[in-house]
Amino acid sequence: MMFDYRHSAPLHELPVLSATELCGHLHTALADGWRLLGLFGLQEASGVVLCCVLCHDPSRRLQAMRTPCLESFPSMTPSCPQAHYFEREIHEQWGLEPQGHPWLKNVRRIPDAPVTPHGDTANAPTSYPFYRVEGGHVHEVAVGPVHAGVIEPGHFRFQCYGENVLHLEIALGYQHRGMEHMFVHGPGERRLPLAECIAGDTSVGHALAHCVLLERLTETKIPHRAQLVRRIGLELERLANHVGDLGAIAGDTGFLPTASWNGRIRGDFLNMTASLCGNRFGRGLVRPGGVAHDLSPAQCADLLARAHSAGRDALGSAEVLLHSPSACERLTGVGVLSKEYALQLGVVGVAARACGLPLDARQHAPLSDLSGCVPRTESSGDVMARTLVRRHELEDSLRLLEADLSALAELPADPAATGDIRALPPDTLAVAQVEGWRGEICHMAVTGPDGRLAAYKIVDPSFRNWPGLAVALRHNQISDFPLCNKSFNLSYCGHDL
Repeated sequence: MMFDYRHSAPLHELPVLSATELCGHLHTALADGWRLLGLFGLQEASGVVLCCVLCHDPSRRLQAMRTPCLESFPSMTPSCPQAHYFEREIHEQWGLEPQGHPWLKNVRRIPDAPVTPHGDTANAPTSYPFYRVEGGHVHEVAVGPVHAGVIEPGHFRFQCYGENVLHLEIALGYQHRGMEHMFVHGPGERRLPLAECIAGDTSVGHALAHCVLLERLTETKIPHRAQLVRRIGLELERLANHVGDLGAIAGDTGFLPTASWNGRIRGDFLNMTASLCGNRFGRGLVRPGGVAHDLSPAQCADLLARAHSAGRDALGSAEVLLHSPSACERLTGVGVLSKEYALQLGVVGVAARACGLPLDARQHAPLSDLSGCVPRTESSGDVMARTLVRRHELEDSLRLLEADLSALAELPADPAATGDIRALPPDTLAVAQVEGWRGEICHMAVTGPDGRLAAYKIVDPSFRNWPGLAVALRHNQISDFPLCNKSFNLSYCGHDL
C-alpha cells in the first residue's frame, strides 16, 4: 500500500505478502530507488507478523505491507543488505529465524538469555561470538566496554595485521533499557519524557518524532507558530552538536585552537536552547499538538543577536581548522566509506551525505510548508568529507534559524500549543521522519483494535550507521580509529534503546 508520508494507513489496507513474496518485493523496490525505513515484528492473537515500511524520497511516498504469522522466514539480507540489522533484531526480540542470514548475531542481548518479546532488559553480551581472522602475524585488539573518560560503554574487537585493520566488529547493548516495550506497555503520559531520553543529545529530535507520529495518527494540524518554534529548537540542537563535533575532530588531530574555541561556542548554542525552553538540551519544548514554550518579539531579537555572534565564531573556528595544512592532511583519506557501501547498509545523515547521497528528511519528508534545506554533499566519504558536511550545515542551520526567528517575531501572538493527544484510532499504522543532527530519525507505530499501541518501532540514525563505521575502518591503521569514530559520532544508547 502506498500513501503520503504525512498520513497514516489503515492496517486492514496493508497488503499481506508471504515471506518469500516480501523478500522479492523488497529486492525490486530497493532497485527502483526505495529505502527500507523499518522491518519489525507485531504480536497478534495467533502469532507474530512482520511489518515492512519503505520510503521513496523523490516522490515523498511511503509503502507498507505485512506478512501472515510466521515462525521463520527466508532472510532478505543476502539480496537486500539494508535488512541485515533489522532481521537480527527481529530474531533477538521475537525468536523468528531469518533462515540463511549470513551474520545472525544478537544486537543487544546476552546470546544465551531466553527470548522474551521486548521486555528483556538484560545486560550486554558476555559470550558474543566474535569473528576472528586466522593466520600468521594476525593479532586481535579488544577495546572496551569500559573506556577512559566519561563515555558510554561499547566493545570494539579489531582483527589486525600489524597496524592495519582487517576487520572491526562492534558489540553494543550495554545501554539496553527496553524503550520500545515501555512505549507500548507503559503509561501514555510517560512516553514523551521517554522519547527525550532515547538519545540525550537528540532530545528535541526524538521528542519531535514522537509528537509528529501521534499527530499523524490523529490527523492533528499544527499551528504555524508552533512549527516555527519546533524548527528553532531542532536547528539549535543541530548547531550545538555540529560545533561540538568539529571541535572534537580538531582535538583528535591535535589541533587545539578549534578544539578549545568550540567547547565554549557549543555552550553558547546550548544556552540559547535554555533561553527557549528552560533546558539546555531542549527537554520540555515539544508537546503533542504544538509546543510548551513561545518567544516574544523581544526574545526573538535577543536570540537573533546571540545566534549571529555565536555563528560568526563557529564559522571562523571551522575555517581556521580547514586552513591548517597539517590538520587537513590528517583528515584526508582516513575512514573512507564508499557510496556503494553506504547505499547497501542504508547509512543516513552526515555519513551518507559525505558519500554523495543527498539524504535529508528536511527535504524528502518536511514537517511543514516552511522553506526547506537542500542537502549539502561531499563525494570522498572520508573524515574530511564528514567534517566539510558539518561545516556546510552550520551555514544552513544558521540561515534557517535566523529566518525562523525573524518570521516568528512578526507573527501575531496566537497560542502555539493545543494540548495533549490521548485517543488514538484503532488498527492504524503511522510513520514519522525527522532529520536529527546525526541523520534521519524514524518512529513507527501500529495501534490495535482498542486504539492502544500494539507496536512502537524506533530507528535512531546510529542503528543504521554503526555498521558503516565498522566498514569505514577497514584497511586503516588502528591508530586512526579515534578520529574515524569521532567523525561518525554515533550514539550508544540511541542504538541500544
